[in-house]
Amino acid sequence: MAIAIVIGATGLVGTQLVELLLRDKRFEKVVVFARKDLGKTDPGLVVHTVDFDQPEKWSHLVEGDILFSAMGTTISKAKTKASQYRVDYLYQYQTAQSAIVNGVKTLVLVSSAGASEHSKIFYSRMKGELERDVRELGFSRLVIVQPSILDGERPEKRAAEQFSIQMMHLLKYIPGISKYRPIPAQTVAKAMINLGIRTSPAIETVTLEKIFEEAAD
Repeated sequence: MAIAIVIGATGLVGTQLVELLLRDKRFEKVVVFARKDLGKTDPGLVVHTVDFDQPEKWSHLVEGDILFSAMGTTISKAKTKASQYRVDYLYQYQTAQSAIVNGVKTLVLVSSAGASEHSKIFYSRMKGELERDVRELGFSRLVIVQPSILDGERPEKRAAEQFSIQMMHLLKYIPGISKYRPIPAQTVAKAMINLGIRTSPAIETVTLEKIFEEAAD
C-alpha cells in the first residue's frame, strides 16, 4: 500500500483524484497540501493547510510514495500572467523539488495538450517549461499527463463555458483535431492513479487517447 501526496486537490481533477484515492485499496493514506481546508474527513486523509509562498514552512512534510500534481488556475481567476505562472509553474515545481529532497520516487503531473517550452502561446509555453524542468529533478518515475479541455462539474456555473465544452465534444468526429476534444476530469484522475502505481517506464508522456485507455483499466 502506498502513500499518495496531492496538490491541486480543490480543482476539477484534484477533487476527483482525492475521492478515488481514498477508495483505492492500493493506497493507505492520502496527504493533501492545500490553501484551505477541504471540508471533509476520512481516516485515510491528512490535510496540511499551507501558504504555497512559504515552502520553507511545509516542504519537510512532502513525504510519501507518489506525488500527484494537479494544480492550476485560469488567467481570469489569476488576473495577471505573473500570478498564473506562480500557481501553474512555481508552486508545482517547488513542491516537486521538496518531494525529491524527501525521497518521493514518483511524480504524476497534469500538464496540457500542446504544451511546449517553445510555444508562442503563454499557457502552452508555461506548461512546457514545467515539463522540461521536472524532467531534470531525477524522479525514479515521471508521468506527464496531457489532457485537452476538462469537462466536469465546476463549483462556479459558467453557462457560456459549459456550452462551448459541449460543442467541442464534436471534435472527436473531425480527423486531425480529435486530440483536443474535452475529457471528463474523473477520467483523467483514474488514469493518473493507474499510471502512478506502475514502476516503468522511467519517463512517460501520456496524451489524450492514452488517457482514455488508462482510465479504462
